Amino acid sequence: MSKAICFEQFGGPEVLKWMEVNVPEPGPGEVRIRHKAVGVNFVDVYQRSGLYKMPLPSIAGNEGAGVVEAIGDGVTLFKPGDRVAYAGTSGGGYCESRVIKADRLCLLPGAVSFEQAAAMMLKGLTVQYLVRRTYRVQAGETVVFHAAAGGVGTIACQWLRALGAKVIGTAGTEEKCELARKHGADYCINYRTENILERVKEITGGEGAAVVYDSVGKDTFETSLKCLRPRGLMVSFGNASGPVPPVDLLLLSQLGSLYLTRTGLATYIAERSELEEASAELFEMVTSGKVKVEINRTFPLKDAAQAHRELEARQTTGSTILIPD
Repeated sequence: MSKAICFEQFGGPEVLKWMEVNVPEPGPGEVRIRHKAVGVNFVDVYQRSGLYKMPLPSIAGNEGAGVVEAIGDGVTLFKPGDRVAYAGTSGGGYCESRVIKADRLCLLPGAVSFEQAAAMMLKGLTVQYLVRRTYRVQAGETVVFHAAAGGVGTIACQWLRALGAKVIGTAGTEEKCELARKHGADYCINYRTENILERVKEITGGEGAAVVYDSVGKDTFETSLKCLRPRGLMVSFGNASGPVPPVDLLLLSQLGSLYLTRTGLATYIAERSELEEASAELFEMVTSGKVKVEINRTFPLKDAAQAHRELEARQTTGSTILIPD
């Protein structure tokens, strides 16, 4: 048996319940791991609220790190005692131990702690696909990155700085803007006191950005499009303010033959080879010191509901993790 954070209906943080669940022996191709740390992400909120539909009842959470306890038949990638981490599992992560498909796990380098791994796997792999595959950012290009002081944003600012890009971040307080600049943003626009579009045009001399990365959703979508240069790319990868309403494709033409994509991590790590390549690049960025993982809030696993409240209230910066008792 294992303790886990479960939800039996969609709703606010109050639907998250601390419960005892059965953990089976791993089957063929599976591994049982004991968590040492678990990551908290906005996708967890989307699943709990029902924005992203999940089967009910479900265990929350999509990212974790721990130790292999047992392996099923046919597993050759890992052995008991290995330090491992994962991301993007469609739930099941907020628990003391779980069974997971072996091909979804990554072996942790010795220089990466369990806490770092839980704070960076989903966010770091997201940044990797955004800046290396969805749009391969080149040195000297201007990038706009919304929510630049969050867990994804602080990793992205550092990664983009290492690539030589000019980074324009956005955040909701001057303290958050300072954090974004500390992590590599050349500029950070406080959207509560400044006009995002006007500032982007001013910074770029009227040209606009090559690419905008937007995890905010409804509140920033149209502004993001207008911040692009002709034939620029708008990358929508989250819905923190709510889902984007239906889009009139003619608007893309009117604003300069723009490109628009709505991405998700699962597509980019669907194949084992893709997961291995992406995680290897992420681990290299972290172990080389080019990207530092900021853990600014830590909660006991049983207090996951409070972690969700703070995340949704935008009271967090950097990464938030949960620690099993």
